[in-house]
Amino acid sequence: MSLRPALPEDFAFIRSLAQRPDYGIYITDEDEGRLAFYASDPRHRLLIWEENGARAGFALFAELDDPSRAVELRRLALDVAGGGRGLGFVRALTDYGFSVLGAKRVWLDASSENGRAQKIYARAGYTLEGRLREHWWRPMLGRSVDLMLYGMLRAEWEALPAPAPLAAPAP
Repeated sequence: MSLRPALPEDFAFIRSLAQRPDYGIYITDEDEGRLAFYASDPRHRLLIWEENGARAGFALFAELDDPSRAVELRRLALDVAGGGRGLGFVRALTDYGFSVLGAKRVWLDASSENGRAQKIYARAGYTLEGRLREHWWRPMLGRSVDLMLYGMLRAEWEALPAPAPLAAPAP
């Protein structure tokens, strides 16, 4: 499992996740031009999550130039939801935000209707910091949803227990 910078040949993969009906209600699809901007702009980091050498997800960090060093984890998605992979993915992204990007704070948001994401963020150590009521227009739903704000400070990240090593497969 690893993170690497997204390349133009990854854009179709990213868009395929954002366009899925089960994800489109939670994340925004952006065209190749916008993805190219994110991939090249120093204020953003567009990443691909790989498992066994294959693309398995993506993430977008933003606000890397914020003087407070509060970094937004703006968008993330796995190719297959469920199965317990989400927590490891979010933990790896959080570690990246603090250890590679030098964040003092990492924050993200979730649709109030995305209970799976909210549970993972809480299990990963994020604190629910607020709720913006009927804030986020979702075209696939035809209405606005509440936006849940989560954050983690560097000291909280440093205090997290190390993730358990992955168990070896049974012979």
